[in-house]
Amino acid sequence: MSMLLEKIKSLAKQHQAENVLTRRHLHAHPELSYQEFETSKYIQAQLTAIGIPFSVIATTGVLGIIEGKNPSKRIIALRADMDALPIIEENKVDYISTQEGVMHACGHDVHTTILLGAAKILWTLRGEFEGTIKLLFQPGEEKNPGGASYMIRDGALKNPVPQGIIGLHVHPGLNQGKLSFRKGRVMASADELYVSIKGPGGHAATPHQTVDTVLVAAQLITSLQTIVSRNRDPQNPSVLSICSVHGGNTTNVIPSEVKLMGTFRAMDEVWRFKAHELMLQQAKGLSLATGAEIDFRVDVGYPTVDNEPNLTDAAWKLADTYMGASNVEETEKRMGAEDFGYYSQVIPGCFFRLGVRNEAQGIIHNVHTPHFNIDESAIETGVGMMAWLGVQLFA
Repeated sequence: MSMLLEKIKSLAKQHQAENVLTRRHLHAHPELSYQEFETSKYIQAQLTAIGIPFSVIATTGVLGIIEGKNPSKRIIALRADMDALPIIEENKVDYISTQEGVMHACGHDVHTTILLGAAKILWTLRGEFEGTIKLLFQPGEEKNPGGASYMIRDGALKNPVPQGIIGLHVHPGLNQGKLSFRKGRVMASADELYVSIKGPGGHAATPHQTVDTVLVAAQLITSLQTIVSRNRDPQNPSVLSICSVHGGNTTNVIPSEVKLMGTFRAMDEVWRFKAHELMLQQAKGLSLATGAEIDFRVDVGYPTVDNEPNLTDAAWKLADTYMGASNVEETEKRMGAEDFGYYSQVIPGCFFRLGVRNEAQGIIHNVHTPHFNIDESAIETGVGMMAWLGVQLFA
């Protein structure tokens, strides 16, 4: 095992400069969710150059297959997402986004680079491990219904069925050279809320002749918070946030419509859907009390991310071996969401964190911000770790 480990580390180091160039190319050419056509072509070209067979699924998704010795003995899936965000980049780097208003602000360029880098290593070493490794390059992680759902729909987890799936995510709060894992539930579900409040509208000086849609919106926003504060077990994490309020355009007219948008997060699937019912009841009751017409829509999104304990324990121990136990930590629960949760609802999954922070270089900004960046040394760590898990899990 130690010989294979050293080979993986050596190849990760050997390919680092090339992998950095891959990351910078992807970073400079971001594409939004479900529009990753050029990114998909780039991945296909890279796999073709390596010699890895693949198929295109979920429109822009790419599914690669690497068969080692005894291909049916063990099946493991490795996943990366590849879409970007509608953010204007403010970094001062040579590889800044060339697509106006689009940026790899969540590190999916890094994830894709790492899986491509691991694929090169795994292909090189395919005569030295048993089983089959499936490479999932998926679209649309950032936008409902989540590209993972389309990958599953199109058979990414079939023929053959993986015994488990591994994914990683950059962690700007964790120093480069570190990894973090957590067994069990690690990330929240995420549902989108869309509300339309309608009434006759009218003059602000005669509110009794109208339905005050702004006041109704305020009442609804306030009352929704009691769903979390007074109906949920306080030890069960959950968040409901209304993040957008649109209505009216002057000082003396009560608008005929106010629109709200928000998000609901939960760590428990039973509570999640109970909360949906309570939201709809709140809206219905307020509609009856005020005379406003309230259309309340819950766009059901990603499920919770559940790290299967046995698989995560095995991956964690392998990380200790590869990194040294002092460089592997327990990650925190996060109310952020990830469509990796779809995979972990179907087969055992392990989603871990890759440290990318470097305060000395000023790399301290969080994901989804205009200044997000990484210490690119983390790419070598991620590539090696993904390859190591690919050859060792279920072996």
